[in-house]
Amino acid sequence: MGVRAQARAETTEAIKQIARRHLAEGGPNLSLRAVARDLGVVSSAVYRYFDSRDELLTALIIEGYDSLGEAAEQAEAKAPRRDLPARWFALGRAVRAWARANPYEYALLYGSPVPGYAAPQDTIAPATRPVLVLVSILRDGVAGGVLAPKERLSRAVRADLVGLIANPDFADVTPAVLARGMTAWAQLFGTLSFELFGRLTGAVSDYDAYFEHQLKSMSRYLELAG
Repeated sequence: MGVRAQARAETTEAIKQIARRHLAEGGPNLSLRAVARDLGVVSSAVYRYFDSRDELLTALIIEGYDSLGEAAEQAEAKAPRRDLPARWFALGRAVRAWARANPYEYALLYGSPVPGYAAPQDTIAPATRPVLVLVSILRDGVAGGVLAPKERLSRAVRADLVGLIANPDFADVTPAVLARGMTAWAQLFGTLSFELFGRLTGAVSDYDAYFEHQLKSMSRYLELAG
């Protein structure tokens, strides 16, 4: 990398680091002017790196999803391939560990939508990374004959799930299994959000034990042990 390219990469990273600090201090209402002030440059200088606040937000969102996805993939890969519950627990614990270590990034990804911001297509693939870890567990469960829930789905729900299964990333997962997987995924992130956003204050004293209880409950619901 040349000197100019190196300098640009360093400034870009500095801008993102300042933006992350602003997320922690004031939520997702980023201001490029405020970022420029903390960087010690005029606001027009920041626009040479990011065309808009939305472009900066998109960069942070993509990095957040990729970071979470990598953590989920690495943790789940260490679990024995035939032990589906162990893989689910590894995935869930990795997601929680990442969220607790990066609460403001988690809020940007899974909290309230940023007013006036519409996520572009570039965010879809990174956002899907942790989801595909769950799908790999479900796919192996179907292939091994472990997951075969007999569940009646409404016509509308089945149509949506069949549409998802048409995507190669979701192939070989039955609608009933995918329906349960989506429910478990929603409960996983619902539990996390309640913990991180203070919705369990006064109700739960041992968050570790409560989260493990939720993982066990969803493991049984998914029928991962057959």
